[in-house]
Amino acid sequence: MKFTIVGKNIDVTPGLKAAVEEKIGKLEKYFTSDTDANVTLSVDKDRHKIEVTIPVKGKIIRAEQVSNDMYVSVDLVEEVIERQLKKYRSKIVDKQQAEVSNFKKEYLEADYMDEETIRIERIKKFDPKPMYAEDACVQMELLGHNFFVFVNAETDMVNVVYKRKGNTYGLIEPEV
Repeated sequence: MKFTIVGKNIDVTPGLKAAVEEKIGKLEKYFTSDTDANVTLSVDKDRHKIEVTIPVKGKIIRAEQVSNDMYVSVDLVEEVIERQLKKYRSKIVDKQQAEVSNFKKEYLEADYMDEETIRIERIKKFDPKPMYAEDACVQMELLGHNFFVFVNAETDMVNVVYKRKGNTYGLIEPEV
């Protein structure tokens, strides 16, 4: 794997770089040697965060972990990505493009047991009302949900507002 390691509010020391390459390098058993792994390390007060992004043929494998120690975060993120790869192998590997993908043949042919199958337990239908994003945030809070789907009154497009860490909100809107 080819690593791109970037630090935000942290100096990427040779020891830290070696730890990242060693831990994330364990994922090489799944990928070909020319696969890129983009790693961003950041520190904000006592929050040591690592984000790993691995672009693979039109799909992105991504994980982030936060802890009070960067080395712990590195260990955790490697486990998360490995779990994702085993769990969603049939979803992330397009069988028709398997020959030209960044995945190793052994990974493609391995028979991983699905730890969990995705089951939709409940379907909910509703009539979305046109409203502004701020009104949608208020409605979401009133309902006690973490997200809210609505028709944006300004664009007439379906949007989603969601609650973020730190009592802030996010807005998801389609590109036109």
